[in-house]
Amino acid sequence: PYNSALPDLIAGVKKALQNNDSAAAAVKVQEYLEEQENIPLNIAITGECGSGKSTFVNAFREIDDKDEGAAPTGVVETTSEVAAYTHPNFPNVMLWDLPGIGTTKFPADKYLELVGFEKFDFFIIISDTRFRENDVKLAQEIQRMKKKFYFVRSKIDNNIRAERRKRDFSAEGTLTKIRDDCIQGLQRQGVVSPQVFLVSSFELHLYDFSLLHETLERELPAHKRDTLLSVMPNISLEIINKKKKAFQSKIKYYSILSAAVAGVPVPLLSAAVDLGLMVAVVSKYVAGFGLNKSSLERLAASSGVPYTDLSSVIKSKLSAEKTTIELILKLLVSAATIVASMAAEEATRWIPVFGIVASMSLSFITTYKALNYFLNELADDAQKVFNKALAYYLMKPLCVLIKLFLKDCIGLGVLLFRHR
Repeated sequence: PYNSALPDLIAGVKKALQNNDSAAAAVKVQEYLEEQENIPLNIAITGECGSGKSTFVNAFREIDDKDEGAAPTGVVETTSEVAAYTHPNFPNVMLWDLPGIGTTKFPADKYLELVGFEKFDFFIIISDTRFRENDVKLAQEIQRMKKKFYFVRSKIDNNIRAERRKRDFSAEGTLTKIRDDCIQGLQRQGVVSPQVFLVSSFELHLYDFSLLHETLERELPAHKRDTLLSVMPNISLEIINKKKKAFQSKIKYYSILSAAVAGVPVPLLSAAVDLGLMVAVVSKYVAGFGLNKSSLERLAASSGVPYTDLSSVIKSKLSAEKTTIELILKLLVSAATIVASMAAEEATRWIPVFGIVASMSLSFITTYKALNYFLNELADDAQKVFNKALAYYLMKPLCVLIKLFLKDCIGLGVLLFRHR
């Protein structure tokens, strides 16, 4: 994602440095980073009334249906207008909850025009049963407009729960049956090689949500992929590791910015910029890994794991407190080599000619080391939080069985006591 505009950036920075204008070089790097960090992503969620569109929007944003700012949900159609919902941690990402297709206000033949299809990067077409004629018409029209669309079969948890009562129940068999039924239904209506993703908005870590993400990641334009990854819920260790890798790939650009600023002969300017830069970048890490207080509270509410249990496994103070320059400095003190580099950078700045070059090199190394240090700590914490939530989820069925067993034992004890 960062490579497409890189040649222009390198040429611009090189020219500025050749003219001894480190300030201009710093501005170019800063503009480049801001542009890359604010790439917009607009996701359209559509389908027939009551298919679970709004619940999916909320789940993707990792918020509860009852939270402030949630898309309204209910047993009747709750989306009567095109509604945009910003991701709580990444305002450049918008999920658009579209009204049901085929309503009086939004007839199928004028649907795309009425919802303003041009602004959307891709469409997710949702159904909680089988995909019907209007869904197929919409998919064909989206395809004609050269846009991407994906079929999502929602409320899979309801189907699994209903089928579980049967004597010959098989989770894999049920999923295969639902998927084949949807695919065959779409093929009969003229959709060639349809791909259907089975999803439960209440259990995103199960079924096909990970496969949906992989498909989107593969088919999105290169410059949009990191934006999508940044808002993906941490439903697997693989996604956490992908986020870490994406964050890591950008550290060199922040370090270049730091080095460019170090070439400006103003006392303490580089240290001030470096610390401010670290605060901004680390805040993105915390939000991206879902380690800020609001994200952990939402995870606690959705997973059933107490907030205190989730926060107890977090070791880095960057997650527990608001990221400030004071906190960054406090944590850097524990990393002696990084602090030494910052001090050396300021000391060498005033050695003629060589001093500026040395100062720029040290600034690059300091920022590079510090951001990697913070990133590793936060990625470890994200993995611990995920494992804690997963362990709780896996233990839930066992806890239910134990409770039922104890209830039966108590009942049997009472019965035996009465017949003494």
